[in-house]
Amino acid sequence: MGTTSTTPDAGRTGSGTPSGEAVAGTGGGARGTSVIVNVLQVIRCFTVEEPVLGVTEIATQVGLHKSSVSRILATLEQEKVVERDEASRKYRLGLGLIAVAGPLLAGLDVRRIALDDLRELSETTAETAALNIWDGTAAVTVEQVPSRQQVKHTSVLGSRYATGLSASVQVFLAHESAERVRGLLNAGRIAFDSPSDPAIYFERLAAVRHDGHAVNHGETQPDEVGIAAPVLDHRGEVVAAVLLAAPRYRVPAERVAELAAHCREAAYRISQRLGAALP
Repeated sequence: MGTTSTTPDAGRTGSGTPSGEAVAGTGGGARGTSVIVNVLQVIRCFTVEEPVLGVTEIATQVGLHKSSVSRILATLEQEKVVERDEASRKYRLGLGLIAVAGPLLAGLDVRRIALDDLRELSETTAETAALNIWDGTAAVTVEQVPSRQQVKHTSVLGSRYATGLSASVQVFLAHESAERVRGLLNAGRIAFDSPSDPAIYFERLAAVRHDGHAVNHGETQPDEVGIAAPVLDHRGEVVAAVLLAAPRYRVPAERVAELAAHCREAAYRISQRLGAALP
């Protein structure tokens, strides 16, 4: 979460400029038009049936040289629109699309279902309420209701968090297998600001599962507090995390339990709407 953020960051331009080759069959339009068409054609290659593709497969589909496809993919990877599969070294779509595609957000059922509860949570606590989902290596912000107060903590939609002590990251990792968590830690995919004992971290994740929420009381940003609770679907699987973010000066230790209770209640209501069988 960033401090007092009211508008998204301006879009960045990747350093690897895609080739100006026209896609086969598109004709000889202006170079700028052909570049855009090429990029869109590459993105559209990823489907439900073929979510992971290599450079050669994409080049064959769109009729471009492999070097051109590689440059396009490098730029898309930099912008988090695609990501590389570690095992196969092939590519799949990334959640960076969320930062630029409003219709994609609208298509996320959990986001649509959660919005009213996020609004109520923000109104009740006077703090920023957000919804994060897990992309396998990071928590991604997909919805947010900013605090009505002048000083607040917010983030840009599509922001990714892979710090082990982030409240939402704790929630997701607490419900991953120990083997999966250990693999992320060993690979350095989950970061810590200072050396961390894995055994102590696993104890912390166990406490998160037991308590039903996670707390980050100024551990990743000294002026920020984050509290998160898991959202379950009809299968009982964690599909999102409700996050409260607030300036630390407004959240003394004695207020944490109160905010955590509100956060858990919001996550509980959203889980019920998703069909979770809850006590």
